[in-house]
Parts: sequence; structure tokens; C-alpha cells
Amino acid sequence: MAYQTIIVERKEHVGMLTLNRPQQLNTFNTQLAIELNDGLRELENDRRVRAVIIKGAGRAFCAGIDLHELSRKSALEMRHWVSLMDAHNVTIANMTKPVIAAVHGAAVANGCGLAAACDLTIASEDARFGTTAINVGLYCFGPSAPLSRCLGKKKSLELLLTGDIIDAKEAERIGLVNKVVAQEKLEETAMELAQKLAAKSPIALQMGKSSFYKMSDMAYEKALAYLGEVFTVLSTTEDAKEGIAAFLDKRQPEWKER
Repeated sequence: MAYQTIIVERKEHVGMLTLNRPQQLNTFNTQLAIELNDGLRELENDRRVRAVIIKGAGRAFCAGIDLHELSRKSALEMRHWVSLMDAHNVTIANMTKPVIAAVHGAAVANGCGLAAACDLTIASEDARFGTTAINVGLYCFGPSAPLSRCLGKKKSLELLLTGDIIDAKEAERIGLVNKVVAQEKLEETAMELAQKLAAKSPIALQMGKSSFYKMSDMAYEKALAYLGEVFTVLSTTEDAKEGIAAFLDKRQPEWKER
């Protein structure tokens, strides 16, 4: 598929999606929002791809929403537009493949929300995070959902209500980022993590991620019962048996995705 605002590439079992509006600091407009979801679904449906990296072209990961698109919309048009701006949060959660954000420069407003929505996040030392809409009389409603799942009530509200910008080390300390690396090591580190995940059993990886998101909305006892059922199913797959046999035989497993 031909895209105008993103670039989709593949390297072995890793899919790479680059936000490609560098002159606009990769801010979300309607086309980028649509293409981001289309690109993610394309990689989800590609059986060769086992892990996905999202990164930004140019000086920033993503500086939020293009404010030029906010004006001259009716209430119905605005509701549809807002749903497009937030759709990636659901798309990433519904994907069975792990999605890694490789963040450099600004990741603010919807960009911060995108980093939070990804399953894992690697940041360069120059990365900056913030839910800054409050500073212009708005509020980061969409980003608040993935952010609250990452950080809980206190830290999420601190960021959402103050609009403060935090650096990569602080983002790592509070749990928004998994690891901070030197800027020149960002893509290499993200790729190493993606390849590490891609080497795992695809079935175990996919069932594990899907069950994590599903159980997070369940009552504790129901979650345990559900996870037990998922483990039962996974244990009967050929790849589970192959993984155990390979461990006992001290060899590398050969995954058949069955």
C-alpha cells in the first residue's frame, strides 16, 4: 500500500513504521491518523512480522495534533475527527504482536499518548514527554487512557493537569519508558529488543499480549480463571511442546506457529 505520511518497512521478522511528517514534527493530521492505523493493521496481518517498531522521522517522535485541523468543524465532524486521533490506542491494544515505541525529541500530547499506548518504549536521552494540551486551553483526553494504564492516578493527573514536560530519565523513573539510551543507539536498541521478541514463540507472544490486555479489565478472580484457560490452550500447542523439548535438549527451538 502506498502511504503519504508514514513509511512501512520490514527487516526479517520486524516491522518498522515511521511517522513521516518531519516538517510538522510528525503531528497528527487526518491522513496520518488513518495511515497509522492502516499501517499497523498491515503489519499485524503480515505473518512474517512478529514485532513492530514505531519511530518518527526528523527532529521529533510526535509533537501532538496538528492544531490547524481543529477549526471550522461541526460537532458531528469534530466527534468523527477526534475518534480518528484516538483510534491507534485501540489498534495497538488489539494487535497480537508487540509494538515498541522508539522515541527521540518531542513526544507531547498525542505523541506522549502514542508512546504510552505502545507495549514497550525505548527513549533516547534527548526525548521529552508531556501532555501539553492544557497549556492551550484544551486537555489530552485521548492520551489520558493509555497514560493512566501506565502510570496510575497521581502521576497521570500531574502530567495531564500541569502540562509539564519531563525528560527521558524521569519518564523512565515513573514507568512511562522502559529504557533510556544514547541518541545514536536508539534505533539499534529498539531493533535488538524487537528481534529478541521476534525470536520467541509467536503463539506464546501473541496469546500472552492479548490475554494481558483482556484480563486488565476483568475482576481479579475472573482474570485468574481466564488466564488459566489461556495457559491450558497454549500448553497443548506444538510450539509449546517444541519449546520444552528444545530446552531439555539444550538446542534452539524451531517454531512452526502451530
